[in-house]
Amino acid sequence: MPNPSFALLLCLGLVGCMVGPDYQAPEIETPAAYRYADKEAKNLSNTLWWEQFQDPVLNELIRSALLENKDVKIAAARVEQFQGRYGETRSLYFPQIGLGAQGQRNRAPRDNGPVPLSSTVDPVYNNYQALLSVNWELDIWGRLRRLNESARADLLASEEGRRSVILSLVASVATSYVTLRDLDRELEIARTTAKVRGDSFEIFKLRFGAGTISEMELAQNQSEYQRTLASVAQFEPLVAQQENLLAVLLGRNPGPILRGRDLAHLTLPAVPAGLPSDLLERRPDLRQAELNLISANAQIGAAKAQYFPTISLTGLLGSVSNQLSNLFTGPAATWSYGVAADMPIFTGGAIAGQVQQAEAFQQEALLSYQKAIQSAFGDVENALVASSKSREQMAFQASQVEALRTYAHYARLRYDNGYTSYIEVLDAERSLFDAELNYTRTRGSVFTSMIDLYKATGGGWVTEADQLTAADTRAAQP
Repeated sequence: MPNPSFALLLCLGLVGCMVGPDYQAPEIETPAAYRYADKEAKNLSNTLWWEQFQDPVLNELIRSALLENKDVKIAAARVEQFQGRYGETRSLYFPQIGLGAQGQRNRAPRDNGPVPLSSTVDPVYNNYQALLSVNWELDIWGRLRRLNESARADLLASEEGRRSVILSLVASVATSYVTLRDLDRELEIARTTAKVRGDSFEIFKLRFGAGTISEMELAQNQSEYQRTLASVAQFEPLVAQQENLLAVLLGRNPGPILRGRDLAHLTLPAVPAGLPSDLLERRPDLRQAELNLISANAQIGAAKAQYFPTISLTGLLGSVSNQLSNLFTGPAATWSYGVAADMPIFTGGAIAGQVQQAEAFQQEALLSYQKAIQSAFGDVENALVASSKSREQMAFQASQVEALRTYAHYARLRYDNGYTSYIEVLDAERSLFDAELNYTRTRGSVFTSMIDLYKATGGGWVTEADQLTAADTRAAQP
């Protein structure tokens, strides 16, 4: 029949109270709606939104990045670290069992104590031991449960951190690709304009040689030609640098990037629908921030539990013999069991300092969580207004480009017929060149603002991307 005191201690260890505050989700002040919400928004947060661009090359670039990007691999390794840490912490719930064996050969001094050894007694003897030890800390005050709660929250937070990396990576690849196609178009405009002005400059040189134009008009034409050549030289390294940036995101060495559709033929994704309160569930970085708060809150209880005794059950079972052949015989058996208690009396404020650190860290985590939520609301509002206004700006600039093309056409006719000076032609062509570049940049901004909006609102597409990565990884295995 088991000892009643041991049964009581065991019950206390299993159902004991937990010291420290239980986690309660903080109250969050959530706006009822977004200020710049789009009336045509659609519920697309759970779809692979980048496929709406209808560019197979972009789809493949994102797939490649999810498989090969080093930040994703680093985040996955970090999750493995926290899984190991959680397993280590959880193991403290269970008895710690160890096995030890020892063999010794000793010689006792003959002048040993008050009675010397007899000359007939051999001072040399052997000692063999085989012992099974058990130690089990009873979690009466909930210290181990608080540590386990904290470790589990840290593990889940690391997983949300990995999902945050996926969210940022997909947005970064899409943005970099749109920027690359934007720069490609600007370089194309610069090269086309340089070709036209180069041909014009050759004609002006012939006309100057024939004496039909002045040297000033020749110099004016040459200056605009050189200006467009300088623009070409400006855009070429930008294109190469953007290719290198995108290659690194794909987990490759810097190098050229395959192109798909040009910027003018990419399809603009629809505006995703959602309420501000949805962000708390859709954004992995916000879930990560709350899990960090849960972990910090549990650490307060673990720190406060150090004020109370640590009680452990100990046991020993084994054999001790002077002869190896008799080690496992009946007379060699030995056993013991007991209870060990350890309670701090005076620590010089060490435990109080640890509790203060845990409480301050919890406050830091709480404020970080609240700040992350406010920043998330701001991200969505900024993306919404940027998406709306950039589309308006692009419409105005499209009309401006058409108007300037008409202006440049008639300015050239007026100059050829002697009604105006070449300065008017230069002004019209310069304005058209700048307007075409600005229109292309705004078109790129329209796409990047929509990408920012999908990134800011989060959603189930992160899970879809995560599953896509796992599926591709399994398919790549032999």
